[in-house]
Formats: sequence, structure tokens, C-alpha cells
Amino acid sequence: MTPDDYRKDYAAEADRTADQHRAIQDEVLEGEKSESESRNVPQTGARDYPAPPFPHQTLEKPGHEADLDLQPMYDAPYYKGSDKLKDKAAIITGGDSGIGRAVAILFAREGADVAIVYLNEHEDAEKTKALIEAEGRKAILIPGDVTDRAFCFDAVEQTVKAFGKLDVLVNNAAFQMHEMDFEKLTPEHFDLTIKTNLYGYFNMTQAALKHMKKGAAIVNSGSITGIDGSKSIVDYSMTKGGIHAFTRALSGQLLAKSIRVNAVAPGPVWTPLNPADKPVEQVEQFGSDTPMKRAAQPEELAPAYVFLASNHCSSYITGEILPVIGGY
Repeated sequence: MTPDDYRKDYAAEADRTADQHRAIQDEVLEGEKSESESRNVPQTGARDYPAPPFPHQTLEKPGHEADLDLQPMYDAPYYKGSDKLKDKAAIITGGDSGIGRAVAILFAREGADVAIVYLNEHEDAEKTKALIEAEGRKAILIPGDVTDRAFCFDAVEQTVKAFGKLDVLVNNAAFQMHEMDFEKLTPEHFDLTIKTNLYGYFNMTQAALKHMKKGAAIVNSGSITGIDGSKSIVDYSMTKGGIHAFTRALSGQLLAKSIRVNAVAPGPVWTPLNPADKPVEQVEQFGSDTPMKRAAQPEELAPAYVFLASNHCSSYITGEILPVIGGY
């Protein structure tokens, strides 16, 4: 056999191998196509949760939960209380709706009385109050703006007057508005985000610490945007990263007083915040880019706040940021 014959055999063998590559490629791609067509949204909870597309809807700021076409799921019917917060007194800012409402319900189910601090969403707040009272606990409503330092101190005093003490502070109130072009982010917009999301936490925490004693807890609402950043909400991402740093730094200072400070960092959650912020096209697909292919419902976040607020559960945890983001 001549060298040319060898070369021809090699070429034929290479052609056969290439055919084999393509055959395997076709088989794998066909399998992926079939899997993609049949793949469903994972449902890992005690009950099924809605998946995109969500309603084609935009809300006027600050966003009223009562106006949402798809009502958030907040009541956690399968969650059974076990006195994790028995006879505690809590303040939840932004507690009228969304994550705040769900947290308020579970706090009450665990035995806490709850003060709801909110802006002016009165209908939402009244419903949350009724839900707390249905759990057999006391609730008070305190409307006002957490960027106002005097209001924050007054809100804490009202809470202590009503409940006799303050054991848990949940800093949750936030302002968020998407702006894709950073150069168009106005100082007024930036200032409101900073004052609500950072000054609000600062104001409420300083006011609360006057009354908090050994065993008290502070739980801050951070965000996945404070970990990964988000190009459409640069200012909001910056404040959430600041909240994470605030949580870790403050935890070190308050440990000497036996007060714990932690944060929950949610991923996408179906609350009035996003339909009052995003374009309708983005609202429809909200959360679809997570591994779970959907946004969380508020009741899926609330147990994390109970866990971090209760010294029955997390007495050895402080300065932590707990992501609840639907997978990595």
C-alpha cells in the first residue's frame, strides 16, 4: 500500500468520525429540544405558585396591593406557628403589603404584636392589620415617611406605648424605579432612593435601639441586586449593597449588647413594587430568568424573617446576609 493509500484511509476514517460527531450532536440537540418543550416550572412548595407571564399591568407609585390583577400569596396556610416570637413586639416598615405583609402575618402567627409603618397605602394597611388580628395578636398602623427622622422616632414611641416594649425591628420600606440610562438618573431620583433605602434604615434603627434590650433582633431587607448589581437600577443596587454592609458592620457593634442584626436578600418577588416600577413587558416575564423560572410569592420569603428574628432559631447567627433567590 502506497503512502497515498494510507492518507486516503486516514481521510475516510476522519470522515466517518465526523459523521459520528454529527450523529451524536443531532441526538443530543433533539433530546434538549424535547426536554425544553416539555420542561415545566419547578413547583417545590407546599402549594403551586404562579409563573410568567404575569398580568400586563403597571401600577401608579407607591403601588397598592389591592390594585394588582394577580394578588400576591401572603397567608402561608401550611405554615404552623410554634411560639417562636411569643409575646414579642415588632415594627415592620413597609409592612402594609408585599413581603412586609407576609412577614407581619407570620410574626403574629408566632405570637408577636406588630406595628405596621407604611407610607400612605391605607387600604392595604387596614387589610394587613385585620390579618394580624385574625391571628389573635395586636396591631397598630403608623403612616408616615421613613426619610423623616422625627417621624421614625415618633413611630417607635407609638409602638412602645402600645405594646410596652420593642423586641424586633424589620427594616423593609424601599423606593425603586428603573432607569436604563445612567446619565438620565436625576439627582432627585437618586436622592429619594438613598434617603428611603439608607436613611430610612439608619433613622429607624437609631430610634429603635433606645428601647431594645438583650435578645432583641434587627432584620433588614437587602436584595440580590446588592450582591450581583442590576444595570437598570444602579441606585437601588447601590443602596442594597449598602444595607448588606450596614448589616454586617452594625452586627459587630451591637453584639456587645446581645442584639443580633441580619438581612434577607430576596430575588424577584411578586409584590406591588415591581408593577409600579417596570415596563409592562418586563412585568409579564418577571422572575422567568431564575432557575425556578418564576418570581417568589411573599409567603415564601416570610419564614426567613421569622428564622432571623427568633432567638429560638438563630441565636448563633448575626451579621449574615441570607439570599432567597430561587436558585443559582
